[in-house]
Amino acid sequence: MSADRIASALTRIETAMARIDAARAGLGEGEARGGGSSARVVELVNVHEKLREQVAESLRELDALLATLEE
Repeated sequence: MSADRIASALTRIETAMARIDAARAGLGEGEARGGGSSARVVELVNVHEKLREQVAESLRELDALLATLEE
């Protein structure tokens, strides 16, 4: 994988994480304004955290790959 493709993939991941954070913040505001299913919010937060962990693991793998390519 070329450095440009890796940089592009990282940018897409970071953009997706920002969208997830924005959506999560929006859910929190909606909950405070009009109420909603708190169980649903908890479920979404758990899914969000799981996705963040998966992305973090992928980034660690990419870092390791880059390190081996630079050797």
